[in-house]
Amino acid sequence: MQNRYNIFIDGQEGTTGLRLAERLSRREDIRLLTIDAALRKDIQEKVRLAQEADVVFLCLPDAAAREMAAALDEEAPNVCVIDASTAHRVDPRFTYGLPELEPDRRAELRSAKRVSVPGCHATGFLLLVRPLTASGLLPPDAPLCVHSVTGYSGGGKSMIAAYNDPGRPASYESPRQYALGQTHKHLPEMQAHGKLSFPPLFSPIVADFYSGMAVTVPLHASMLSKPAGRNELLALYGETYVNCPLVRISDGPADGFLPANALSGTDGVLLSVLGNDERILLTAVYDNLGKGASGAALQCMNIMLGLPEEMGLVPGPANFA
Repeated sequence: MQNRYNIFIDGQEGTTGLRLAERLSRREDIRLLTIDAALRKDIQEKVRLAQEADVVFLCLPDAAAREMAAALDEEAPNVCVIDASTAHRVDPRFTYGLPELEPDRRAELRSAKRVSVPGCHATGFLLLVRPLTASGLLPPDAPLCVHSVTGYSGGGKSMIAAYNDPGRPASYESPRQYALGQTHKHLPEMQAHGKLSFPPLFSPIVADFYSGMAVTVPLHASMLSKPAGRNELLALYGETYVNCPLVRISDGPADGFLPANALSGTDGVLLSVLGNDERILLTAVYDNLGKGASGAALQCMNIMLGLPEEMGLVPGPANFA
């Protein structure tokens, strides 16, 4: 008989929480524990439900996530906690929940009780950069730049409502760069888990489509510690991610256009090496709500429960349509 796992989502009203609840409700191996709406901010009631759970998802603002995590450390230390907020992504007490980050990361996740889900922009950046720093091909003090185009659902309920408002400003029809002061909340995890001496120069851009994202890291060949062109980098990614069911390696779109929403509705990621041997464009395309949020959280849950990591997930196409 199939095991059935009790899951509690703290913060089910937000974009990620709603998506998690909807996806988990379709799985026969999952029983969702629900909280009375009047008690959803009552920490003792939340702890009580957590004590009945196999896994607790924290889909909360950072301060509330820290408060709940501290309460669970005291009263439910053995429950598996998966935090989707920014609060613990560089906290050494939490395992960073990017299974593809390094060869032993899955083993760490299988034994972990506290896991942080990566940020959506950071996911693509790290999948592109970490193999380069780990292999010694990219020095840790490389002056990296990254730009990332994302759908507006990444901004949560308020931004979704703003983009769907018939009276919205005309500027919403144009891509809008934000975090202009170089203080984006994903920068610390980009630096720490990318093994970099300092954070990259980061230019996130929100555009008028619901979900999907394209993260691009441009490189001059002179930035590498030894000669390597497109083919060598493609081979490195292929070797790095050979046993990663949600990561595909692509030689790029056939029509010469890179659509940021190509994997909308899926949980996979397409990594490409574009440009030429002198000026290289490393790109990651995926869904900010899939591999960038709920899909990543479910992947971590599967691993922590000893299930196939892709269970209930949609890898997406092997190449660009």
